[in-house]
Amino acid sequence: MDLFSPHFFVVTLALVGLVIIIAALLSGLIDRSDLPQVAVFLALGAVLGPAGLGLLNVTLQSPIVAVVATLSLVLVLFTDAVSLSLAEIRRNGRLAFLVLGPGTLLTAAMVALVGWLLLGLAPAAAVILGAALASTDPIMLRGLIRRPGLAEPVRLALRLESGLNDAVLLPIIFVAMPFLFHRGPPSGTEWARMGLEFFLLGPGAGIAVGLLGLSALDMIRRKVGVRRDYESLYSLGIAFTAYAAAEAVHGSGFLAAFAAGLTIAALDVELCDCFLEYGQTTAEMALLFAFVLFGSSLIWSGFTVLNLPILLFAIGVVLSRPIVFFVSLSGTRLDFRSRLLIAWFGPRGLSSLLLVLLPVFAGATGSQQLFEISCFVVILSVAVHGGSLMFLKRDSFPVQVREENVTVVAGDLPRDIQESSKPLENKNLEESAVRLSMPELRQLQQSGAPILILDVRSDRNFETSEFQAQGAIRISPDQAAQRIAELQIPRQTWLIAFCA
Repeated sequence: MDLFSPHFFVVTLALVGLVIIIAALLSGLIDRSDLPQVAVFLALGAVLGPAGLGLLNVTLQSPIVAVVATLSLVLVLFTDAVSLSLAEIRRNGRLAFLVLGPGTLLTAAMVALVGWLLLGLAPAAAVILGAALASTDPIMLRGLIRRPGLAEPVRLALRLESGLNDAVLLPIIFVAMPFLFHRGPPSGTEWARMGLEFFLLGPGAGIAVGLLGLSALDMIRRKVGVRRDYESLYSLGIAFTAYAAAEAVHGSGFLAAFAAGLTIAALDVELCDCFLEYGQTTAEMALLFAFVLFGSSLIWSGFTVLNLPILLFAIGVVLSRPIVFFVSLSGTRLDFRSRLLIAWFGPRGLSSLLLVLLPVFAGATGSQQLFEISCFVVILSVAVHGGSLMFLKRDSFPVQVREENVTVVAGDLPRDIQESSKPLENKNLEESAVRLSMPELRQLQQSGAPILILDVRSDRNFETSEFQAQGAIRISPDQAAQRIAELQIPRQTWLIAFCA
């Protein structure tokens, strides 16, 4: 399909609109049923592809594949970085080290070894395949991570892994790629140049763009103000600018995007929260659009190379992670069930395909075979890991309900909240649904009315704040209505939302 043809633009816009509409309409059903969202959009791609309606047919040589894959990988890396809480990583440094060190790296090494032994791949090709297939898919993990009642160490380990493993695995692929070309191994000078381009110029450009972007935003904030919804778009602009800046100086744009996101996470929590509330949804739409493209024809190429060794290799990939992670986490305080959940839920998805496409776009010898093998592994993972999440009952994570009366006192809240809370004038207390001042809260408590304090702060603010409301029930703002329904709170109860 010609990139500049009117038909191309019409089909592309139609696809984007279709992805947004279907994602919105099925969001509630997918959350309640735990149906793999990825599978839905792969199926949509199949319906639109050559085997279905024939409206979409993309190959590895199609320009749109390179564009969408590049944008998607930039968004994956940037979103992973900007979603991180550095304070959380410092508090749980040992767990982060185990899931990224022995966990991720040993899984990549085991997959590479299995590929070398079973498939007869060259060492460099096996290393690339191992690194790509050690990456976990954050979209497929979202359904598990957002489940209420899930043990916090499990949620933390899976979130840290999906947020950091791509940045750990990406350099491995960059280092192994030169060995796929027939001109021989790089010389010392070439290694030095690669190190400068990928590990200094790329991250350096990302940090510089991140710092300049935050400085400009802070200045405009103080002088004229910036709308909150535009701040999320601003962060996306930083991601793409960082990529372009690094590529302009022959650095790695992907590492630059991750470095820019990490800079934002470290220096501007407000922008991070804004991005997570709005911008992350935009990024997810782009990733689902990529799944539709791959689902039209590309991902099904995995079946064209299927034979007994590849089937055994795919099974080995699925089983390698549980073995490595279960052993790696054996020295922690995690109970058996928590270690089992962390070890098992390592779905392969779009991240794996995007990573293995890097040598394909570089024209490396044998890279198309690596992509096709990865496609079959991803299909198997969607079926196995997505299916197992559907069969994992929600009552496996019981909701803890406090039976005693829940109250809050002024000293439990941050000082700035107390001072900024102004009484509502000329309004009956029962009619106010916007803000409750501390005097009004005390009045409500003294009346003997049933009160329930709900901590509905964003995950980042909750995890990094030293303030906790005494007796409050923690409810994620993403699932407030569902969690309240599960608690079966009497209708006469006053629900006080703590959202500082």
